[in-house]
Amino acid sequence: MKSPANRTMSVFSMRRTAIFAAGGLQIGCAISIFLDIVAEWHGVTASSVLEMLTLVALGIGTFLALREFKMLNKRKMIIEREFSVARGEFQAVIYEHFNAWGLTAAEKDVALLAIKGASIADIARMRDTKDGTIKAQNAAIYRKAGVSSRAELISVVIEEMISGLVPPSLADEDGKSPAMRT
Repeated sequence: MKSPANRTMSVFSMRRTAIFAAGGLQIGCAISIFLDIVAEWHGVTASSVLEMLTLVALGIGTFLALREFKMLNKRKMIIEREFSVARGEFQAVIYEHFNAWGLTAAEKDVALLAIKGASIADIARMRDTKDGTIKAQNAAIYRKAGVSSRAELISVVIEEMISGLVPPSLADEDGKSPAMRT
């Protein structure tokens, strides 16, 4: 089964192929019309003027479509890079919290796995230890972080990442909350 990222790349690749095929078709049509105009060039007629305008329109359309595709592809690459940076920053924020709480290396591993949603049994199996050990480490993590549950732990970790986000129903057209407008 393909991962969401691979599926997205596959869809993007199919779209890119379709756009290039459409561009190639337009170029082929333009060449056909041009060759038709050259073959019939014995005088200017309404038909030849119309064919010439069609040729120009095809050329402009092809140029604009391929330019737009290039710009969208560049934008996609920028967004992917920004997402990668954001993902790295999120990890850095998590580890800043872990260091501020004074977690040991083992507690950091357990806390990260807990934040990722792994069960106590799964964490114990991954770390080749007993469930009781993981429960004790979770208790130490919660105590050091000042929380009482996994949900609170996750909330503390992501709070500063989402603190500036405003629910769409409260935001104005610029994405600002009422408090941010002053």
